[in-house]
Amino acid sequence: MWWRDNRPALRRMLRAAAALAAAALTTGCFQPLYGEHTFAGGPALKDALSSVTVPEVTVSNPNLEARLGVELRNALIFETTGGGYPTGATHRLNVRLNSTRRAVVVDVTTARPDLENYGIDASYQLIDLSNNKVVINDTTFSRVSYDIPGQQQRFSKQRALRDAENRAIGVVAQQIKARLASYFVAGT
Repeated sequence: MWWRDNRPALRRMLRAAAALAAAALTTGCFQPLYGEHTFAGGPALKDALSSVTVPEVTVSNPNLEARLGVELRNALIFETTGGGYPTGATHRLNVRLNSTRRAVVVDVTTARPDLENYGIDASYQLIDLSNNKVVINDTTFSRVSYDIPGQQQRFSKQRALRDAENRAIGVVAQQIKARLASYFVAGT
């Protein structure tokens, strides 16, 4: 009889149907992270992020890293407001910034670096302004590498370093935004 020979195939089809039915029942439980409305009726993530104020970023070496603090603050403001105007502040984001440079590849004849790594370490706190309680205390980092195209080109090293700094700042700002989004959606 044909149904006895096709039992394994029938079992696979029943398992697949059960999995699809379970998936169909849970589709209403998921909420898009950057959606306009929430299921609970609270503020949307866009509104919650735009209510975060970002004061001046503290840097470990103001002589060398002052520009980085300004760039990170501008990137964070853009990431949280989307280029719009901030709403009434409910939270404050305090950020501390440190940077590092390491030579990775060194030319053996001139003892000058050909490849360097640039790193940014940022520690940040999100403070609820209603009770001055720290709700997030976290760190993040970014490491990028850049080439020094030759010793004859005088300004190429400085331009490559500036580009590496900008890339690292962008990554750190996006990581902080993702952590803030996680807090505002899940509360953790």
